[in-house]
Amino acid sequence: MTKQMNTLTQDVYGGPEVLRIARTDRPAPEPTEVLVRVHAAGVNPVDVKTSRGEGLAWYYGEPPYTLGWDVSGTVEEVGFGVTTLAVGDEVLGMPKFPRLAGGFAEYVTAPSRHWVRKPAVLGHAEAAALPLAGLTAWQIIVDTAEVAPGQRVLVHAAAGGVGHLAVQIAKARGAYVIGTARAAKHDFLRELGADEVLDYTEAPFEERVGDLDLVVDNIGDPEHQLRSLRTVREGGLVVAVPGGADPAAAERARATGKRITGVLVEPDLLGLRGLVELIEAKLLRIEVAAELPLARAAEAFELVASGRTRGKVVLTLG
Repeated sequence: MTKQMNTLTQDVYGGPEVLRIARTDRPAPEPTEVLVRVHAAGVNPVDVKTSRGEGLAWYYGEPPYTLGWDVSGTVEEVGFGVTTLAVGDEVLGMPKFPRLAGGFAEYVTAPSRHWVRKPAVLGHAEAAALPLAGLTAWQIIVDTAEVAPGQRVLVHAAAGGVGHLAVQIAKARGAYVIGTARAAKHDFLRELGADEVLDYTEAPFEERVGDLDLVVDNIGDPEHQLRSLRTVREGGLVVAVPGGADPAAAERARATGKRITGVLVEPDLLGLRGLVELIEAKLLRIEVAAELPLARAAEAFELVASGRTRGKVVLTLG
């Protein structure tokens, strides 16, 4: 008899009200894959946007499907050929992104190299908050921009999921880090190591900072990209995290000797290992804004959609 599991699904696009818990067959690992019992799963803006027909909905087509890519759990079974993990290992990872993985479920399968062992210092909720946002920040700062000591980095929405990790990764690489956030979050950002914090509600950020090497733009607005380009030096880089680079901003960058690019995170064993090393060295801290059970997924989606959380929202599955 096929084993069953609970999963969060939806039959149509829409707001959090379309989410429902369903029973479905538990997956089995294929060769090189592991089956992970999910203890916690992070909720990201891409989940919320895709659920309502935006985000990556164009790629997946019509529901029904199960979203979710941020996972922390325990290896339950290993497929043929797996040598790096064993049954009982506690792991974290970002399975299969941007392909559907079904992380909002009691079990998920993915290639073994999409996972790393969970550091003992992290609980499952913290671990589930790390992979997608952490790898996004890592792949921007380490792989794309190759940030070096002494460079100047501006992180927009610096207290958010990607932002609060980007601040710390850039700081760990010796950068001078500036973050934008509302005043209530400034102390938090200074605790994370930000050298300078700007309240974007007080004055335009582009009038207060300049000569930057990198801007991590977590806002996604075309006009915001143009404003960010004004702050970077010639040859400097703006990375447009949500939605990619707007054509007008790309043209402005070319005309002014600057650079802008979009980014889409992908599974990355070396990146995960780098993040774990920073955590174990106490150079990276993960902020969890809220932990909610799977049955309260609609509430979790609403929190993420608000754009006002400090850190990440996580669903717990036991």
